[in-house]
Amino acid sequence: MDETLAIGSPLPSLTLKNQDNEQVNLDQYLGNPLVVYFYPKDETPGCTAEACSFRDRYEDFEAAGANVVGISSDSVQSHQKFIKKHRLNFTLLSDQRQEAAKAFKVKRRLFGLLPGRETFVFNNEGKLCLKFSSSIMINQHISEALKAIKGF
Repeated sequence: MDETLAIGSPLPSLTLKNQDNEQVNLDQYLGNPLVVYFYPKDETPGCTAEACSFRDRYEDFEAAGANVVGISSDSVQSHQKFIKKHRLNFTLLSDQRQEAAKAFKVKRRLFGLLPGRETFVFNNEGKLCLKFSSSIMINQHISEALKAIKGF
């Protein structure tokens, strides 16, 4: 069994609920670059710093024509509060059944106890161009994603 989503793989076709309790299919983002980042939990220090960094650099992603989507196993209600408190300007999706984490093959950490922190960048055609995984180099998720998008 393949343990990682390979470069060149297509964007997994999934439907999850966003912070407004609306069904969002990832296929709707095809035609533009897409950054999908998985993070462990709303309101934890590292995850808040990462989300706020994506927020602060969102204009750079927009200027490159890219969308940003964050995914965690938190509930829709948790995402609503997280977005409001930190004035996030991008979509968060709730993956309570771990469907997206499995489809993207996000690796768990600390002996499988904690959700992983991974970022995936897809090109206009929905092909994976970059994957980056680091639990501690949080700001590098943003810089690596921007570098990949600017290379399209």
